[in-house]
Amino acid sequence: MGGGRQSSDHLPAELADDGVTSSQSSSDRHPDDSPLSYSPEITVAATDSATEEEVCYNPPRRKTYNELLESYSNPPARKATLRETKDLILRHKPGDWIEEVGGTTVGDYEVSDCTTLLLIGPRGSGKSTLINRITMVFEDDQSTPHRAQVSHNLSATLGTCFLQEYMIPRKSKSLCIYDTRSLSSKPSDNVELLQCWMTRGVSHGEMVIRQSDDIMTRNTIKSMVRQGVFSPCKKRVVNFVILVVNGVSILESIHAKDNGYVDILLETFKYPFLSFKVAEVRSAMRSFWPRSSSYRVQLIKDNKPALVITHGDELSISQRACVRMYLGELLGIPPVQQIFDIADMKDEDTELAIVDMLRYCIEHADRNLPFNQNYLLQGQRICHSMMEMLQGYDTILEVVVITLCIILLLLRGIVNLI
Repeated sequence: MGGGRQSSDHLPAELADDGVTSSQSSSDRHPDDSPLSYSPEITVAATDSATEEEVCYNPPRRKTYNELLESYSNPPARKATLRETKDLILRHKPGDWIEEVGGTTVGDYEVSDCTTLLLIGPRGSGKSTLINRITMVFEDDQSTPHRAQVSHNLSATLGTCFLQEYMIPRKSKSLCIYDTRSLSSKPSDNVELLQCWMTRGVSHGEMVIRQSDDIMTRNTIKSMVRQGVFSPCKKRVVNFVILVVNGVSILESIHAKDNGYVDILLETFKYPFLSFKVAEVRSAMRSFWPRSSSYRVQLIKDNKPALVITHGDELSISQRACVRMYLGELLGIPPVQQIFDIADMKDEDTELAIVDMLRYCIEHADRNLPFNQNYLLQGQRICHSMMEMLQGYDTILEVVVITLCIILLLLRGIVNLI
C-alpha cells in the first residue's frame, strides 16, 4: 500500500523479525532510516507513560509494525495484479458491489448514476496533489497536466475555495472525487460544512465560506465568482469520505507534543455525519410475529472514512510505518487495511496504494447505499413477509377455521330451536 523505498533495515533490534529482510543498500537508505528514528511515542496513542520496552516487546504491536513494513515491499505477484485491479475499477458501475444481505436485492437500494467520494483534510494535507496523482495513474500518462491547483506557498493563497469535481478518469461517468476547502482549526466551522455536504450533497463550483471567515476573506472569495453565469451542475450525494493528512505534520506534532493538528483529525474522523450505517432489513410486521421463521437480528455497524497519509516521500520507511501505526491506534482502525500511505512519487508502489485505496472506498460506497424509499416496494416487502409468516401458522389457521365453523353451526342450531 505504500510507495517508495524498500524495507526494512529501519527496524529496531527489538522489532527485527526473521521474516523481514532488507534489499536496500546503505547508499540508497534515507538519512533518517535508523533505529533512532523509531520513537515509542509514535506507536503509542496518547500514552506518555509507556516505556520503550512496552512497545518493543508488545507482541500485537510488534506484529502490526512488521506487517506495515512488509506492505512497503510489494511482491511481484502483487504488482502483476495492478492492471487487473485498475481495469476492475474502470469497469465498475455504481451498485455493482452491493451485498444483498437480509434478503434484499439491488432494487431495494437507491443507486445513483455516479459514485461520489469526498476528500477532506487540514490545510496543506495534499488533497489536490492526491487528485493529480490519481489522474496520472488512471490515464497511464505520467506527463499529463495537473488538473487540481496545488498551493505552493500556503501563506500566499486561501487554497481551495470552491468545491471541485474531478471525474476519474476524465471521460468517466461512474466515479468522481470532490476536492474541498481545507478543514478549519475551529471545530464549529467543520461541523457546519461537513453536515451540509453529507446531508444536502455537493455541487461542482459551490462556494465554500466558513462561519468564522472575516469580511475581507468573504469578499475575496465572492469576488472570484464569475458573475452572471448560470451553473448547471447537479447535486451529488456523497457515497464515501476520504480523510487526507500530512504525515510530516503528524510526526512533528508528536515530537513537539502539540496535539492541535491531531485533535482536528480525531474530532473530524469521529464526527457522526461521516459514518455510514449498514442495517439488515426487518419487516414492519415482525414486531407482531416475533417468532416468525423469517426473523433476523438487526445488524448495524459504522463505516468510518478511509485515511490517506501524504508526504511520505519526505519520511523514512520506518517513520511512515510508525505514523500509520500511531493513527491506527488513535482512531481505532486497522492501519494495514484502512490507512493508505500515498507518497508524491511516480512508482509502482504508489500506484498500488492508490488502486487499493480507491477499491476500498468504492466497495464501501456500494455497501453503504441507502435503502430505496419507494413505498410500493416497501408494501411488496410487507406483503411478502406476511405471507411467509402465515405459512408458518397453517395448522393454527385450520384449527381456528374449524372452531369458527363449529361455533357458527351451534349458533344456527340455537336460533332454530328458539
